Amino acid sequence: MTSRKLIFFDIDGTLLDHEKKLPPSTKEAIFLLKEKGHEVAIATGRAPFMYTDLREELGIHTFVSYNGQYVVFNGEEIYTNPLNTASLLKLTETALSNNHPIVYMDHEDMKANVQEHPFINEGIASLKIKQFPDHDPYYYKGRELYQSLLFCPEEEEKQYEAEFTDFDFVRWHPLSVDVLPKGGSKARGIEKLVDKLGFSKEDVYAFGDGLNDMEMLTTVQNSVAMGNAVDEVKSVARYVTKSVDDNGIYHGLKMVGLL
Repeated sequence: MTSRKLIFFDIDGTLLDHEKKLPPSTKEAIFLLKEKGHEVAIATGRAPFMYTDLREELGIHTFVSYNGQYVVFNGEEIYTNPLNTASLLKLTETALSNNHPIVYMDHEDMKANVQEHPFINEGIASLKIKQFPDHDPYYYKGRELYQSLLFCPEEEEKQYEAEFTDFDFVRWHPLSVDVLPKGGSKARGIEKLVDKLGFSKEDVYAFGDGLNDMEMLTTVQNSVAMGNAVDEVKSVARYVTKSVDDNGIYHGLKMVGLL
């Protein structure tokens, strides 16, 4: 048996296919990894409450959520990196003046600052999750928020990037961007977990497909881009596997010698 490894998987377009379904070969591969004694983790831009069912189905209790801002090992919170509240309120004011809604998110729930907006409806619907944000414009009060969603078309994103330098903006949908603390990333969250568990860099692997995986795939030594990833993502990965729809996870794990 090979030495114990730590393997991170993105969710959308990596573990889940484009219909947000878990391919049978992917589920089989995850359980084979666990049987071999490896540590399997998720690294995603999603909130923890958005993939509870997936974690339960795969028996995964370690994850890097919110693109690295909320990290849990075996069910225990080990690292958090919340948004600056004052800057978030200024962002909200500017967004409201542009008719661009905001969704506030902590580790338990998400709330919209407007009662109804077509951008929110379309963006959240694309995730195919059970939850939908209720209206609470004051959800930021008395709690740490690890990510927010700014709903705006791509051509209007630059104004926010220029004005709000406390944040990084990562697009995940034609109508929405993740709002993260400046410098926050999956890579940083992974580093916190790797340090805690004591894995050497050569024993860490990561699979991803999206633009929010770029830093992760650049930082992790054994990085694997999905075949469905854009060329920009593929160019930074050490390996490129097949598409998520073509048993990409199983194939990629065999490619790197873990199965």
